[in-house]
Amino acid sequence: MHLTVKKTRDDIYRVSKTAKHVSPHLHNALEIVHVREGTLELGVGQELYHMEKDDLGFVFSDIIHHYQVFDDGNNEVDYILVPPSYAALFAEEIQKYAPEYPVIKAENIESEVYHAIDSIMKTNESESMVVQAYIQIILARCIKKMNLIDKSSVGSDDLIYRTVAFVSANFRKPFSLEDMARELGVSKYVVSRIFSKTFHCNFNQYLNDARIGYAIGRLENTNDTITDIYLDSGFKSQRTFNRVFKERYKSSPSEYRQRRRSGN
Repeated sequence: MHLTVKKTRDDIYRVSKTAKHVSPHLHNALEIVHVREGTLELGVGQELYHMEKDDLGFVFSDIIHHYQVFDDGNNEVDYILVPPSYAALFAEEIQKYAPEYPVIKAENIESEVYHAIDSIMKTNESESMVVQAYIQIILARCIKKMNLIDKSSVGSDDLIYRTVAFVSANFRKPFSLEDMARELGVSKYVVSRIFSKTFHCNFNQYLNDARIGYAIGRLENTNDTITDIYLDSGFKSQRTFNRVFKERYKSSPSEYRQRRRSGN
């Protein structure tokens, strides 16, 4: 539920799954979103962009975005994360700009684009050159349909994203909801509503998720002690750290580390 910053691998990531709420995150990949069934709300900047069956959404690299689902029906979505190396001729545009309107409606999309998406979802991971060719087809057909604007103008003044940025920058330090609201120049009730309405959790849950996300990286990639990890992650006590960790992962931090290192 916290802001996630993902560094995309050098290969492509693609998954088709039931759509659900996804809290604000960003990564250095281009994200292509295809609604196969139902609807999806793509949040970029200060806007929610409604998507229906066969609409395509494009989130350029390093843009904070999120997803919401309001339809209780069958909502199936393809997510394709395209690393910079796959963007080729379009890499500079994706790095510098962002679509003013990030959704292309189905009636404006050529059939070969859908064929390329289906092929990407089915092609073996070892055939990277083939996948790159399909990515080029999608970008060649779709980028020209979007008005590109300077990336710095997307979402920079929105309170939701200022909230995300504040937590991302300060979660390792002690601070309260009141402290955060004062820094953002709004009342604590306004910030509290952002957590409940946008992130579907309260302030403490969101903050603990940010801290646990950081701790997971330390558990998986370092030999640091559990004590050093929970203190550096912003938790006041190991008891609180263990409780929050078990609520999320159904195991203690040390058990989690052991399982990861044994390959389970």
